[in-house]
Amino acid sequence: MSTQNERKDVRNIAIIAHVDHGKTTLVDQLLRQSGTLKDASTERVMDSNDLERERGITILAKNTGIRWNDYYINIVDTPGHADFGGEVERTLQMVEGFLLVVDAAEGVLPGTRFVLQKALALGLKPIVFINKIDRKDADINRTQNAVHDLFLDLATNESQLDFPVFYGSSRFGFASQDQTLREGTMQPLFEAVVKYIPAPTPKKDHLQLLVTALDHSDFLGPIAIGRIFSGTLKVGQQVVMCKDNAVSKPLKITKIFKFIGLSKIESQEASYGDIVAVTGFTEPATIGTTLCEVEHPDAYPYVKVDEPTVTMYMSVNDSPFNGREGKLLTSRQIKDRLEKELKVNVALRVEPTTSADVFKLSGRGQMHLGILVENMRREGFEMQLSAPEVIYRTIDGVKNEPIEFVVIDVPEEYQGAVMENMGRRKAQMKNMHAYENGRVRLEYEVPSRALLGFRGQFLTDTRGTGLLTMSFHGYQPYKGDIPTRTKGAMVSMEQGMVTAYALDTLKERGILFVEPTDEVYEGQIIGECSRDNDLDVNPCKQKKLTNMRASGTDDAVKLAPSRKMDLETCMEWIRPDELIEVTPASVRLRKKILRAALRK
Repeated sequence: MSTQNERKDVRNIAIIAHVDHGKTTLVDQLLRQSGTLKDASTERVMDSNDLERERGITILAKNTGIRWNDYYINIVDTPGHADFGGEVERTLQMVEGFLLVVDAAEGVLPGTRFVLQKALALGLKPIVFINKIDRKDADINRTQNAVHDLFLDLATNESQLDFPVFYGSSRFGFASQDQTLREGTMQPLFEAVVKYIPAPTPKKDHLQLLVTALDHSDFLGPIAIGRIFSGTLKVGQQVVMCKDNAVSKPLKITKIFKFIGLSKIESQEASYGDIVAVTGFTEPATIGTTLCEVEHPDAYPYVKVDEPTVTMYMSVNDSPFNGREGKLLTSRQIKDRLEKELKVNVALRVEPTTSADVFKLSGRGQMHLGILVENMRREGFEMQLSAPEVIYRTIDGVKNEPIEFVVIDVPEEYQGAVMENMGRRKAQMKNMHAYENGRVRLEYEVPSRALLGFRGQFLTDTRGTGLLTMSFHGYQPYKGDIPTRTKGAMVSMEQGMVTAYALDTLKERGILFVEPTDEVYEGQIIGECSRDNDLDVNPCKQKKLTNMRASGTDDAVKLAPSRKMDLETCMEWIRPDELIEVTPASVRLRKKILRAALRK
């Protein structure tokens, strides 16, 4: 194709970074300073989902459009967490270039490496933005050197090593190529995007619209969001859906929307380079489908998403308390919800099992599956989950297991405890840096299964001061046995209401998960035992009163606060013979076999 066909007024760019390095705040500033978003009161406008706002992380890749001077810039905000890599992979296909955001103090972390590797493999043009240079502990030169080293390590051709570097703060809204400035605007960044990111050119002579996200409207039916790689699309046009070798019946496009700021603007036609949402589907599209002209069915190549590494079983809740708190309980309702999730969550796999009430879920990590469960419980579902397990593969007749690349940042005094703990987990140290501020950075390759349950222990070992980040590294031969949880469980052998009197006698035996007046059932886990064996206890025991007791001899019961077990803590703590019961109001731990006599 000749360059005369370039659309000079359009640029498509992705913003990539590790978690919490400031991508979403940067998008806020670009929206405001371009005048696209007038209302400056909302923070992190791209984090639309409740869970994203609570946790301060991006989970779903989202796109927005900015008008700057005579240019139209499409921006895709991608997640930085490796568990949501499926979102990164499907959205990087929509752009010609990317803006890599790196925190000036924290430097290059596994998430930075992970997303950069994906972007460079697709041959995209880079711009680097070193963010948060206003932090007291910012070390701009060290971070810049680390970024250059990373590019040398990952670049697929020499042209990718030539990129502009900007310094600034997305919080205070300035960027420049002079690292001493501490004020200004985002103007230099807009200019760099227009100057360095290539303009879109058509790939073929006929229409190709690649679907990379799905939405649904009660009025318009299924909505497909994607990028037009070649040709032009008009309202009322007949198109077909192509994927692999399958071609659908013709369908008629009823509406086309372009993205400006946070809103969708209706348009009569769109051309190559545009990122659009279209409606008019008689049957739902799937991610990776190409919309083509009826006479020229030609599917656009779609990047394959990395395979899942962690699996767990989700089943219908059959505990004595089922149906008390949730409305959606049956296997049919759970199956429908999982099928709906599969249409938009490209990295998830769901398989049926021999039982109609149990589903096997596979995903990219504990957090990937945890977010799905958290969303389902907020919608009113009740279910049970088994302990997460890693997925092994046989490569050339050898059993291989998934390995994570882990970066740990801790104060020097906790370095010994962390290194000892990692050694027990068959971790291999790859690198170690001591910094002037008294902190040490350790880099490891660790089997994924050794990290199930590690985060809680790590926070205890470092008194909450350690930083832990990880990303999937690849498969390596099986490393041998790794010790798992060393403490047993305290299991209730009665059903009823917990009493303070009973807990007072049990508090010496371990850490409690329940409080007085909580309701429990037989087989529910009410605490962690201080020894390695399980202990059957009665937390509902009443005090026997006699008429001989004087009122003043009873001391008031003093109990330490119970340990709060949220969903992710439970997923780390649980053993294979236990289940997590998840309802909209509570998360409980239980034994698979509830009756104590049958467990023996």
